[in-house]
Amino acid sequence: MGLFTCLVLEWTGWFGYGTKIPENVLTVLKEYDREETANRTGRDNARLIMQAVAAVFLICALAFQLAEVGLVGLSVIVLQTALNGIVEEHQLGHAFEEALPFTALLAVFFAVVAVIHDQHLFTPVIDYVLALEPHLQPGMFYIANGVLSAISDNVFVATIYINEVKAAYVAGDLTRQQFDLLGVAINTGTNIPSVATPNGQAAFLFLLTSSLAPLIRLSYGRMVFMALPYTLTMGVTGWMAVQWILQ
Repeated sequence: MGLFTCLVLEWTGWFGYGTKIPENVLTVLKEYDREETANRTGRDNARLIMQAVAAVFLICALAFQLAEVGLVGLSVIVLQTALNGIVEEHQLGHAFEEALPFTALLAVFFAVVAVIHDQHLFTPVIDYVLALEPHLQPGMFYIANGVLSAISDNVFVATIYINEVKAAYVAGDLTRQQFDLLGVAINTGTNIPSVATPNGQAAFLFLLTSSLAPLIRLSYGRMVFMALPYTLTMGVTGWMAVQWILQ
């Protein structure tokens, strides 16, 4: 559904999609590429090869679950820096400058979700959903997760909901089959509807806080507007799948 939405938007030009790059900008980019290619040394080519190797390693490690996600990401950082010959602290420091605003916002989101978890603010919602009929619970968890994931980071939200549902399972309030269904619903609900705002997806948030955003006139409101068709099509399709196909 996401790919179909992408094709429709690019073909119709709705919601700001399908814009072609200006000819003068394209000319500048081509000239810059030719200049960089002509001046590229063997060392530069080796660095590009190592980046490609690291990308393949990242995809394979995540696909086959070779380790925890955090360890995979850390190993990619170590491989990239070491094999590219970046071993001095002054060289390493520049890599973190671009991500400082993004990291600050993540820290804020983490603090907000930590307060929510500590004060058990999700408990009324979870109790209400668990009081429903078993066949209605996955769909309601999907909606509840989706709404909150659009406000804060989806990973933090999923962690809280999973822990609360696990506690209900340990207490004997859920069967193993229902626990598995709710786990899928929570994971789906925190990933698909969270594309509604940059808050929910770390990649969107990083783009919004990057130096590229003002150059392409990318604001928070514009990102929400452009994400709206994906939110509707993917969100509704995901809910239908969780509510009917999953069971």
